[in-house]
Amino acid sequence: MKAAIVHDYLIQMGGAERVVAAMHKLFPQAPVFTSVFRKNKLSDDFSGMDIRTSFLQNWPLMDQEFRLYFLLYPLAFYLMDLSGYDLVISSSSAYAKGIKKRKGQLHICYCHTPMRFAWRFDDYIRMQGLGNLSAAVLSPFMSLLRMWDRWSSDNVDHFIANSAFIAARIKSIYNRDSVIIHPPVETSDFDPAGADGDYFLIVSRLLSYKRIDIAVNAFCRLQYPLKIVGEGPARRALEKISGPNIEFLGRLPDDQVKRLFSGCRALIFPGEEDFGITPIEAAASGRPTIAYRGGGALETVIDGETGVMFNTQESSALAEAVIRFNEIKFDRSRLAAHARKFDRTVFEEKFRRFLDEIKTF
Repeated sequence: MKAAIVHDYLIQMGGAERVVAAMHKLFPQAPVFTSVFRKNKLSDDFSGMDIRTSFLQNWPLMDQEFRLYFLLYPLAFYLMDLSGYDLVISSSSAYAKGIKKRKGQLHICYCHTPMRFAWRFDDYIRMQGLGNLSAAVLSPFMSLLRMWDRWSSDNVDHFIANSAFIAARIKSIYNRDSVIIHPPVETSDFDPAGADGDYFLIVSRLLSYKRIDIAVNAFCRLQYPLKIVGEGPARRALEKISGPNIEFLGRLPDDQVKRLFSGCRALIFPGEEDFGITPIEAAASGRPTIAYRGGGALETVIDGETGVMFNTQESSALAEAVIRFNEIKFDRSRLAAHARKFDRTVFEEKFRRFLDEIKTF
């Protein structure tokens, strides 16, 4: 069976891109189709892949403002010639599932989330700090994108959701059932025996919807050391409200991030994520997570066993959770065992089993 993998864009390294890398291990001969590819922004996993890009690859401002072209991505994927493949696996949080499907072709979509900015538009406008004028201008286009998104879902034969949270959204928006296969984590790459440090840790893209502002405000109040790894447009605003106990480290190499995981007291996870890989990476490092009780964290953090959860996205609620965390002793071996349930080998096994069940082979 001749297979191809399709992904929205390959311009930064995150959880969705790790899923693509894991899929490619299952289908090492499969080319990867995407709208835009930036090799220097990705891990070495992508260096040997046959990556094929769209007409948008060399358009101006693509590195800094790739969202400007949001109306052109559906066309970019529709124009891709995938007619020579028996199996197409799209890895999509927006556009990749919108490929043109020929008769007899099997299309499986690994859905990270239905298009967040189109379906949760009011939240997107608020989190991006856009005003009423921007909302008024964008609103008609979002209506078009929602129509296209529903239409393109009809081209998918089988949906895979990355969490129960996303499975519910797929059902609500597309009226489609899905199988849940959690994203893969290379748990053996993390060290659960690191020396204890005195700091708390955030590893995240610095985007407004990640709600890192909650953590900054809480830790300014608590005065505990907080290290923040990652870059993004929200960094400047976050630095303005930070105190001397909060350190912004920017983007770091993987080996340094792993050392920070191994030495932290706990990971701070204040956003509502579709899944969220970092709590699993923390657990693989023998470290608990203090997380907002919502989204994918409900599947990755066990309150009182692998972390502590707080109920409202407010700095006071997070601060109370940190104080409660101080009273709990966590078992590193239990944390590491929890993480292994999400290992890449588990992902591969579940994916193969799913393909077998739908008689792909």
